[in-house]
Amino acid sequence: MTAVNRHRPERVAALVQEELAAVLARGLKDPRVGFLTVTGVDVSPDCTHATVRVSPMGGEEEKQRAMEGLESARGFLRTHLSRVLRLRVAPELHFVLDRGLEHAQRMNRVLDQLAEERGPE
Repeated sequence: MTAVNRHRPERVAALVQEELAAVLARGLKDPRVGFLTVTGVDVSPDCTHATVRVSPMGGEEEKQRAMEGLESARGFLRTHLSRVLRLRVAPELHFVLDRGLEHAQRMNRVLDQLAEERGPE
């Protein structure tokens, strides 16, 4: 595999993330998809599949509805990517819930509690 082809999945992932973030920021017609952040995209080596990590705002119920809305809009988003990015074959999109931000917030709360319990040094 040449150097150009070896880095193609990374470049496609970056383009997919940028374009999906822009489309979702403008909003979809589906009311289930509210404000969310595209936290990352991983593309398979042959660029036929893309795992899109998203972090929707709100409680568990809102997050579940947002994921359902994204699944419903998957075909539209794939077609949009194919047109805008001028890809011969747009990757099949797979949306996963990214809980990294939640974990970071929980860790900060635990660290704050520990610091309060220790008191000033």
